[in-house]
Amino acid sequence: MQEFGDFAKIDVDKLMKGIDDQLGRLEKFQESVGECVGRAEDENGFVKVEHGQNGVQLLELHPKAMRLSSGELAELIKTTLAEATADYQRAFAAMMTDILGQDVDLAKSPEAMLDDVKQAEEIYDRAFTDVMGELDRIRRRLEL
Repeated sequence: MQEFGDFAKIDVDKLMKGIDDQLGRLEKFQESVGECVGRAEDENGFVKVEHGQNGVQLLELHPKAMRLSSGELAELIKTTLAEATADYQRAFAAMMTDILGQDVDLAKSPEAMLDDVKQAEEIYDRAFTDVMGELDRIRRRLEL
């Protein structure tokens, strides 16, 4: 009889379930990332901003905002945009923690974090393929 060492102790069902769970979380993350939005509005309601995965999604200026000087309006827009961006980063970090169970480095851009997730998904896919290939070779060797 052939010895398989520690490999024989692997719980294949548990391994497969773990891989399926991780891939499910990655899929849920990819679906949720597009829905993640940061919002901000100045205290007077002159400027309203929504920031999402691809940047500014909404910029609303109340008609009364046009009474401000161009410098005041520009500063108000920049401040509100920064608040919406910060809100987006908080929401994104919370979503990552909820779905993937890991803390997020808010210093990284959302695009860089998404690249990390895509890279992790590729690694999982390769690991899954490798494990399945190895299990198939063992099955053939054992003539099952």
